[in-house]
Amino acid sequence: MKMLDNLFKKLNKPVPVFAQTKLEKDTPSDDSPCSKPKTTFDDVAGLEEVKEELFEIVDFLKSPDKYKKMGAKIPKGVLFYGPPGTGKTLLASAVAGESNSSFFNVTGSEFVEKYVGVGAKRVRTLFEKARKEAPSIIFIDEIDAIGAKRHLESNNEKDQTLNQLLVEMDGFNKDSNVIIIGATNRLDLLDEALLRPGRFDRHIRIGSPNYHTRYEILKVHTNNKPLDKSVDLQLLAKKTHGFNGAYLSNIANEAAIFAVRNNSNVITSEHFDKALERVIAGLESKNSVLIEKEKNIVAYHESGHAIVSNILGVCPIQKISIVPRGEALGYVLQLPDEDRYIYTKEELISKIKVLLAGKAAEELIFNHKSTGAKDDLKKVTEIANQMVCEYGMSNLGFMTIDDKSKTILSDKIQKEANSIVENCYKETLSLLEENINDLHIVSKHLFTNETMSHEELKDLIRKEAAN
Repeated sequence: MKMLDNLFKKLNKPVPVFAQTKLEKDTPSDDSPCSKPKTTFDDVAGLEEVKEELFEIVDFLKSPDKYKKMGAKIPKGVLFYGPPGTGKTLLASAVAGESNSSFFNVTGSEFVEKYVGVGAKRVRTLFEKARKEAPSIIFIDEIDAIGAKRHLESNNEKDQTLNQLLVEMDGFNKDSNVIIIGATNRLDLLDEALLRPGRFDRHIRIGSPNYHTRYEILKVHTNNKPLDKSVDLQLLAKKTHGFNGAYLSNIANEAAIFAVRNNSNVITSEHFDKALERVIAGLESKNSVLIEKEKNIVAYHESGHAIVSNILGVCPIQKISIVPRGEALGYVLQLPDEDRYIYTKEELISKIKVLLAGKAAEELIFNHKSTGAKDDLKKVTEIANQMVCEYGMSNLGFMTIDDKSKTILSDKIQKEANSIVENCYKETLSLLEENINDLHIVSKHLFTNETMSHEELKDLIRKEAAN
């Protein structure tokens, strides 16, 4: 160090200060945002059962004495799990808003650092602040980033961070007025020590909304929008089976954008239909023009899907189109009019037939195999494998086959899945051969007009039957 000092003196340069280390420079600040959310349970549409479950936590934070008199302990932590976009973050904010508690909103990735000990320090700091601001709620979104299962090859820094979180949640510090709410899309990834009672006492699944919940969500997202009398939110709720809150919000927003684009003063049902297509099928490719030969192939392909779907009565058709959207050159828009959670073997077979109908129509008319059925075959393979491995709908028996067994039985699984698909394909070809005139008429109409509604499809088939 003296040699460096002498060197800088000879050069008449100031001696630099080496006191601040790289670790001190790069270590992130531990400021965790604290807020008092104004969101309440009224802002959360549907999920009545979940809100009832959470009301006890809110009531405890408001008046803890009556629970303490009975010797009752409030759940230390609540874990929300389920698919993305179902309202887990909104519910956590509503709990804080209802109880007028301080709300610390963090994500699991905020604790993941390259320096050993930094993540654990941030966990300690967060809980210290939460105790000072009590009653408070700590919400850790995507908790699987720090709460994943520990193993021999796991990262040392992540393990230390998780250990610190476990200690804070159920160590010697018993903080009844600090509640932890976690959210994850992957419950299976979390460490068992994190999931046990005493840490996350309650596990609440936030699933995709049912019809009634979707209707309530749509009412919330259209509350500040000028709707035309033609808009039927109940019908829209029926059409959007399987859609979560994020998708429904997006549909309402896209419908409003379409209304502005058309210089309309109100949002009509037509705008909502366009929004549904935009969200499901993707952006319309206006500049992508198919050559006549390909357009004819796509017309027969989509007509095959539509005719077989109409014959089998699987999932009502809303629209048939050969206008390219996203990566698809054409599509048949099928939207269920009721919530379905259980399917029979016959219904799954019918689904496979509808998916194979486009490929079958191409082979029947053009006697070729094309790349147009790529997405259909992917879905067919998934359904067939589920029938064999998960639903016990094959000659392998009434059993589920896990990942380990799949490796051993891979040849038999493939044989059974192929058998299901091949039988479905033969029956689909026969159906289209029996209705070859309908296939020609529908494809000709599609080729000329590019789009077709279900009513138009039925009218064309009726006229053909009458002749």
